Amino acid sequence: MSEILIWVGVIIGMVITSLVLILVSGYVVFAERRVLALLQDRYGPNRAGPFGMLQALADALKLMTKESFLPGFVDRKLYKLAPVIVVVTVLTSFALVPWSKNFYWASDFNVGLLLILGLSSLHAYGVFLGGWSSSSKYTVLGSIRTIAQLISYELSLGISLLGVVMISGSFSLSEIVNHQSSWWFIVLQPIGFLVFFIAGIAETHRLPFDMPEAENELTAGFNTEYGGMPFAMFFLGEYLGVVLVSALTTTLYLGGWHGPWAESSPIVGFIWFCIKTLLLVFFYIWMRASVPRTRWDQLMSFGWKFLLPLGIANTIITAAVGLIWM
Repeated sequence: MSEILIWVGVIIGMVITSLVLILVSGYVVFAERRVLALLQDRYGPNRAGPFGMLQALADALKLMTKESFLPGFVDRKLYKLAPVIVVVTVLTSFALVPWSKNFYWASDFNVGLLLILGLSSLHAYGVFLGGWSSSSKYTVLGSIRTIAQLISYELSLGISLLGVVMISGSFSLSEIVNHQSSWWFIVLQPIGFLVFFIAGIAETHRLPFDMPEAENELTAGFNTEYGGMPFAMFFLGEYLGVVLVSALTTTLYLGGWHGPWAESSPIVGFIWFCIKTLLLVFFYIWMRASVPRTRWDQLMSFGWKFLLPLGIANTIITAAVGLIWM
C-alpha cells in the first residue's frame, strides 16, 4: 500500500511539474515578445491584464478554441502523433535535470546524459513526421532541413560533452553538478561550452539557425499545415526546448544549483539554478533580435567544417591534459 501511495505521489508531482513547465514556456513567449519590443523601440503586448501579463493565457485560450482543421491529403495518424512526440520528449527530458540539492526526479541515473541525447533524437522524429505527414512541398522541405540540421549539430553537441564526462568521470547529471562545487566547467571547458551552446541554438531552431521554419522561403516550414492546438504543441515544444537547453547548459557548465548559501538550503540552490537558466533564455531572445538568418549552405558548412573539428580538438586536448595531469 505504501509503495502505491509513493507512486501516486510521484505521478502527481510529475504532472504538476509538467503543468508548471508548460506555463513557464508560455511566459517565455510573452517575455520574448516584450524584450523584442523593447529592443526594437515599440510597445509589444500590453492589453491583456496589467502590463500584458495575461497575454500568454489569452493566446493559449485562443488556440484551444480554434478549429483544428485536418487537411484531406495528410497522413492522419502521423499528423496527429507528431506534435505529441515533440512535447512528450521534451517534458520527459526535464525529469533528468537536477534542479537543486536533493531536488530532482531521475537525475541520479548513471546514464542520464545519454538519455537526454536519445530523447533529443526522438524529438527530431516528431518534427520530421509532422512535415512529412503533411504531404506539402513546404513542410517536406522543412522536415528534410530539420533532419539534416539535427544530424550535423547533434554530432557536435555530443562530442562537446565528452570533455565534461572525462573530467567528472560520470554520465550522471547529479555527479557532474557535484564536481563543479569548486570550479565550474565553463572555466575548465570554455571551448566545449562554446560548441555546446552554438549546437544548442541549432538544435532548438533559433536564429540564426532557424532554417527549418524560414518564413521567407518555406511559409512556416514543417508546421505550415498545422493550426489550433496541434500548432500550439509544436510552438510549446520549441520554447520548452529553449528552456531545456538553457537548463542543461547551467547543469553542465555553470555549476548547476551551486552558488552562495546553496549548500545549506535546497531552495536557495533552486533559485540560483533558475537565475542562471533565465539569463541563458534571455540570451536566446537577445540573439533573435540581433543576428540575421544564415544561408542554408553556410549553416551546414559551419557545422561540419568549423564546429565539429573544434569539438574534436577540445576532446583531444582534454584527454591529453588529463593524461599529463594524472
